[in-house]
Amino acid sequence: MKVLVIQPKIGMGDMVIYLPYIHAISKKYQTPVSILVKQNTRANQLLAEDEHINEIITLDRLKNNTGSHDGMSGFFKLSIELRHKNFDKVFIFNSSLRYFLISKIAGIKKIFQYPLFRKKDNVVTSAKIFTEYAIDTVVSTQPNLSITDEKFKKVKSNFSKDFKHICIGISASGPTKRWNIKNYIKICESINEQIPSKFYIAAGIDDKELVNEILNSSIGKNCSSFENLKISETLPIIKNCDLYLGNDTGWLHIAAALKIKCLALFMDSPVQAYGKYSNFINVIVPEGETEETTTHDTLGSEKISFEKVLNSSLELIKKNQS
Repeated sequence: MKVLVIQPKIGMGDMVIYLPYIHAISKKYQTPVSILVKQNTRANQLLAEDEHINEIITLDRLKNNTGSHDGMSGFFKLSIELRHKNFDKVFIFNSSLRYFLISKIAGIKKIFQYPLFRKKDNVVTSAKIFTEYAIDTVVSTQPNLSITDEKFKKVKSNFSKDFKHICIGISASGPTKRWNIKNYIKICESINEQIPSKFYIAAGIDDKELVNEILNSSIGKNCSSFENLKISETLPIIKNCDLYLGNDTGWLHIAAALKIKCLALFMDSPVQAYGKYSNFINVIVPEGETEETTTHDTLGSEKISFEKVLNSSLELIKKNQS
């Protein structure tokens, strides 16, 4: 049996969040599945060692509608590509008529999909309800990213036991979702004063100026950056960390999927959707807000309590010591 999963959302975070449901489908039919995802999900690197994934097909759709799968020509191109692969079943984590028709034209006999034209709602809840109904199986919301013991132990052997190791997630999908970089410098300095620590800056090429600001600060000698590493190279580093501290970004969801304690700063994104699906995620919201009221357009980056972040970070680090 050949099974396809279509997950058309962008970004690493959403890719990770959908993993429990992809894995559940694979286990239900006792076969690795193919997934159709966008390139910027970094699925090729995140899932390189995932036994539940048979094939990663790139969905080439772009914001400016110039992707090879955009428009009417892209519609038929994708349909033909999928037809050649002879899938028996498809699971579509999307309510668009486009993917339903593509699957029909591709000759896929059994199509499972979100209700057509449904309005947006909680991404985790939607995926869980859909998957459980489709495969008649209860599914945990906790994602799991796979890395080999060899890679994990190789990094661990280079981690000094004289320090705690903390992943700092300074990236964000927009400026309103980012805690000020000076706060991160100060928080690293404050943590290091009480607990000697090494810090691993989870950021990409686009964050180079922010990374340099940290590396050129007084705490810089205790820091190293992910900016020039492949995503696959960062996974065993994160897995060996004692804590993730950072914004609601793809790195947060990677750390949670690697079962690392996370302290996530939510200031302009919905906690109920992105901060509650994993027991490894601890959330801090702006002063005056709650987990229920912190969502898009909260604009609370200036209202994140430094003392609360510091105290919560120290508490989580000490818990890992016991």
